[in-house]
Amino acid sequence: MRGLLGFIKKEYMEIFRTGKLLFMVILFSLFGIMSPAIAKLTPWLMNIMSESLKETGIIITEVKVDAITSWTQFYKNIPIVFLVFFFLFSNILTMEYQKGTLISILTKGLERWKIILAKLILLCSLWTGLYWLCYGITYVYNAYFWDNGIISSVFFPAFCIYLFGIYLLSLLLLFSVIFSSNTMVIIGVFGSCFGIYLLMLLNRMIESLSFLEKYLPIYLFYASNLISNITEKKEYIYAIFATLVMIIFHSILTIFFFNKKVVN
Repeated sequence: MRGLLGFIKKEYMEIFRTGKLLFMVILFSLFGIMSPAIAKLTPWLMNIMSESLKETGIIITEVKVDAITSWTQFYKNIPIVFLVFFFLFSNILTMEYQKGTLISILTKGLERWKIILAKLILLCSLWTGLYWLCYGITYVYNAYFWDNGIISSVFFPAFCIYLFGIYLLSLLLLFSVIFSSNTMVIIGVFGSCFGIYLLMLLNRMIESLSFLEKYLPIYLFYASNLISNITEKKEYIYAIFATLVMIIFHSILTIFFFNKKVVN
């Protein structure tokens, strides 16, 4: 256990020294502020545009914004910050291969599964802290400017998106073990996501298989529809369960493949 904790500490120190942690904290904080800011400024911007558009005969009616407007913007922004997070940490293992640092770690007696566990803890803890920081900032501003109470489910859709992020991180670590190239890791993760998306579209085309889409992890991303009462919570229970199973399965596969991998 001491070796695992020591390796985790080393990982955090490296993230801190390289400035990645500070950069991500600033980025996620800005995006947390951005959602309510855009919603708040929308009526003002539309009012300015209406003055210039009157000459062309286009009349813009009064725009009403509320917490729903801001939360809708939040879920549009989250994929952007996650992509930055993903690309920033996509070399979490491939960099170790290139530098040859894993050999010295393994020769010191640290078990391979502890290396994978440490990397997984690092990724998940960073994603957890940064994501809920962004969510918390948006929540506080929305509560200040409007009323979060008009939304029947504020936390649940955020949890679904968060869990989908953990799922993608488990895929990232799995492909980081399979491939030694950073480019191949990125292609592998996005290729898997695209394949799942195509499978969901295929299920929708075949009526008898349409129920299967609710078991796909990517279905969690549609949980943002809950803020507009388009869907219900119970529709995402199967996707949550399936995603948790896939995260565990990916983690087991990652440890299995890493135990078999030849580290140079």
